Amino acid sequence: MSQNRTSGAKYTPRPTSNTFTYVLAGIALVVVVAVVVVAILWQRGGDEPRNDGYGSVKNAAVGLTVLDDGVVQLGVPGAAHTVDIFEDPMCPFCGELEVKHGQELAQKIDEGSVTVRYHMVVLPQLNQVSASGNYSSRAVAASHCVAESADAIVYSAFHATLFSAEFQPEENGDADHTDSELADMAKQSGADDSVAECITSGEQADTAAADAETARAALASAGAAGTPGVLVDGQIVDALSDSSWVESIG
Repeated sequence: MSQNRTSGAKYTPRPTSNTFTYVLAGIALVVVVAVVVVAILWQRGGDEPRNDGYGSVKNAAVGLTVLDDGVVQLGVPGAAHTVDIFEDPMCPFCGELEVKHGQELAQKIDEGSVTVRYHMVVLPQLNQVSASGNYSSRAVAASHCVAESADAIVYSAFHATLFSAEFQPEENGDADHTDSELADMAKQSGADDSVAECITSGEQADTAAADAETARAALASAGAAGTPGVLVDGQIVDALSDSSWVESIG
C-alpha cells in the first residue's frame, strides 16, 4: 500500500535574484535622471551662447547716446523695440545673460530692430564680495568712461568682455581687476588713451556712483527681483529661463 509522505519542512518560494532587482532599480534611476535633465534643459534652453560667432556690435550706423543718469543707449535711429538691461559687473547671472544672449542682441542692434539701454547698477552685497571690496563701483565708472567716447562699437566690445566668463571676477574670489587692467581691456576693445586715462584717474567715480544708485531705484520701481533685470518695451521678461526672449522680439 502506498503511503503519502509529507515533509516537515515548510516550503518557502525563492525570491527573485537580488542582482536582477538591482539592475531594474538602476535602469529606473537612469530613466528618472534623464527625464529630469531633459526637463531642465528644455526649461533653460541650454547654456550655450546663442548666435555664437557673431560677436559684438559692428554696424557703423549704430549710435551711442548717454542718456540721463548715465544710461548707455545703443541703436540705429528708428528701431522699433527697446530693451532695458539692469546689471552689476560682479553679478554672475548678469554674466550668464551676456554670454548667452549678448551676441544675439548685438545682431538685433546691428539690424536696426532693437535699441538696447544699459543701466549699470552697483549692489552693495556684490561690491563687498569682490576681492578689492569695490570692484563693481570701479567697473561701472570704467563703463562710464568708455561710454563718453560715444563709440557704439567700442562700447559693445568693452561690455561683452566685462561680463565674459574669462574676465568677470568670481564672488569671494582671491582677485578682481585693477583700474589699470580695466583701462587695458578698454584699449583692447578699441578705446583710445583718453578713455584709459579716465579709468585710471577715477574721473567718473562720483558720477558713476550717483547714476548707479538711480539705476538701482529704477530697477526696484520696475518690479524686478534683482539683477539682471530685463524689460522689453517696458515689460519685464524672464531672460534667464526663457531662451527665446530675444528671438521673439519682432
